Amino acid sequence: MFYSSEKRKSVYINGAQEYRYRALDIIISLLALLVSAPVLLVIMLLIKISDVKAPIFFKQSRIGLDGKPFEMYKFRSMVVGAEKLKAALLEQNEVKGLMFKITDDPRITRIGKFLRKTSVDEFPQLLNVLQGHMSVVGPRPPLPEEVAEYTSYDKLRLLVKPGCTGLWQVSGRNKLSFEEMVELDLHYIRHRSIRLNMMILMKTWREITGKGSGV
Repeated sequence: MFYSSEKRKSVYINGAQEYRYRALDIIISLLALLVSAPVLLVIMLLIKISDVKAPIFFKQSRIGLDGKPFEMYKFRSMVVGAEKLKAALLEQNEVKGLMFKITDDPRITRIGKFLRKTSVDEFPQLLNVLQGHMSVVGPRPPLPEEVAEYTSYDKLRLLVKPGCTGLWQVSGRNKLSFEEMVELDLHYIRHRSIRLNMMILMKTWREITGKGSGV
């Protein structure tokens, strides 16, 4: 059972600021898509050339605000049918807890390695932001099977919209356990502000451009 909007706002959320966060999300998303449009078009072309019959975008069901599912977009960085191959790789999982990550995932394509290294594969999530399913900054959007195993405490991270980037992403990411991710997400939710969002965005930019190593 997920929390009502009344309890969500009374516990963590300053309702008066929600409009500011939404306005900032729209402005940042539109500017980012506009400025990066030429590069994104080249990326789309390269993905299509690598496999003409395969789709450019990858859609996956994720869980958002108050436990509501939505389709999250990414540039396709894996071979077609990658989800079906996941079961055979579970023993190689390098992240403790409910998440799944392995360093040299054989499902990742050649161009996919570049996309993931530079985080360019995440750019289509800006469309999710414009649709209102995600924020630019927020907790990592979890998979339905992960949420099915959540405790009531873990579900607190669903009190706000998931983000394209967040405190977990700039604080060690895959080096951290699931429990550490939850604590970082809840710390973010409790202290969420425009200032904190801008700091996370700056650290994200440094990581993408190779000018920083996170915190």
